Amino acid sequence: MRFRLLKKNLLALLGVSFVIATLLFSTRVFLVKEDDTSGLDSNVIQGNHPVRSADLTFSFESLPHLTQSVYHANFKQYIHNADKFPGDPQLVLVVQVHNRPEYLKLLVRSLEKAAEVHSFLLIFSHDYFSEEINAIVQGITFCKVLQIYFPFSTQLYPNEFPGQDPRDCSRDMSKDNAVKTGCLNAEHPDSYGHYREAFITQTKHHWWWKLHFVWERVHVMQGYSGFVVFLEEDNYILPDFFNFYKSMIVFRKKNCPDCDMLALGNHNALTGFVKLSNQVMTTTWMSTKHNIGMAISREVYYKLMGCNTEFCSYDDYNWDWTLQHLSGTCISKPLKVLVAQGSRVLHTGDCGLHQKENCKPELALQKVEENLQTVKEGLFPSSFVLSGAETVEHKAHMKNGGWGDIRDHMLCNNYAKRL
Repeated sequence: MRFRLLKKNLLALLGVSFVIATLLFSTRVFLVKEDDTSGLDSNVIQGNHPVRSADLTFSFESLPHLTQSVYHANFKQYIHNADKFPGDPQLVLVVQVHNRPEYLKLLVRSLEKAAEVHSFLLIFSHDYFSEEINAIVQGITFCKVLQIYFPFSTQLYPNEFPGQDPRDCSRDMSKDNAVKTGCLNAEHPDSYGHYREAFITQTKHHWWWKLHFVWERVHVMQGYSGFVVFLEEDNYILPDFFNFYKSMIVFRKKNCPDCDMLALGNHNALTGFVKLSNQVMTTTWMSTKHNIGMAISREVYYKLMGCNTEFCSYDDYNWDWTLQHLSGTCISKPLKVLVAQGSRVLHTGDCGLHQKENCKPELALQKVEENLQTVKEGLFPSSFVLSGAETVEHKAHMKNGGWGDIRDHMLCNNYAKRL
C-alpha cells in the first residue's frame, strides 16, 4: 500500500513538473532570439540605450495574437517618451495593474500633478490586457513610461493552469471526494482543506514575477541605484511625493542606515495630516500597515530572493502577509521600515479582489480632492522629525491559506530561474 502511494505521489510530481516545464518552454516560442536585433523598433531598449521608432503593435485579435504581443513587448521593452525625457530616471515607480481602469485614471491624474514627475520612470505591470488600459497608460506624456506584462495571466490561460482548469478540484470539495473523483490537484489542498482558485492566486504570482522582472530583466534598470516604489492601480499620490521621498533618503542615510525599506504611505488617509506631515518613525515592517507606497532597494531585493523557496511555498495567497512571515524567519533580521506618518499615498479603491460591485471612483476622486484642499499647508515640509522608534521584532500571524497547490509553488519558484 505504501509503495502504491509513493508511486502515485511520484507520478503526480512528475506530471506537475512536466506542466511547469511546458509552460516555461512555451514562453520562449514567442520571443525573438536575444542576439537577433533585426526586427527591433526604435525607442526600444538595447542594453541601456533607447532606440527611437514607432510604437509597438499590440494585438487583441485572438488569444494567440495577444500572447505573442505580451512576450514581444516584454522582450522589446518600448520606452514611451524617451526622446522627450532623456537621461537616467531619478525615481522608478512600479504600478501593479489588474482591471480597474477608472481607478487607474485617478492614479495617472495624481502622478501628472506630482512635483518633478518628469524625472520619473513609471513601469506599469499588467496581468489583464485590454485596449482601454493600454490607451490610458500610453496617453501619459509627462514622463518616461514602460509597460511590462505578466505572461502567466489567467487571461492567457483561461482553461488550464495557471488559469482554472475544468479538471481542477472545486474549492470546497473534501479531500476524500477529490481523490475519488480524480481531479487534478486532489492531493494538494491548502492548510484549511480548500483547493486553489486561480483568480485568488494570481496576485501573489504577479507580484513575485514583477519583482524579479523589474530588478533582473528591465534593461533600463541596469545601473539604477535608487529605491523602487511599488504602487497599485487604485493608489493616489500627493503632489509632494517626490520631495518627501528625497527627504526620506537623506534622513535614512543620516539617522537610520539599517532601515531596510521605506513606506511613503499608510492606511490612515489624511487624518491629522497637517500635524503629521513632517513626522517619520521606524518600526517592524507589517503587512497591514506598510504595504502601500512601499520602497525597496536592490540590496533588499537580494535578501528576498534568498527566500525564494520559502516565499513560493508559504500557504498564504497574499504577497504581503507572506513577506511579513519571511521577516524574522527566513530573513533572520526582521525588516525595519522608515514610515511616513503623514501618508503620501492614498488608497482610492472601494472595490478589489473580494468586492467587485458598487464601485464609485468618481466619489473617491471628489473626496480626495476635497481633502487635499484642507491639508495643502502640510505639503512640502522643510524638515523631518522622528516621532518614534519602535522595537523591531518578528510579527507572527495566522496564515490565510489559498496557496497549497504544488503547481503554484513550482511556477513561482521558476520565475527566478527562468524569467
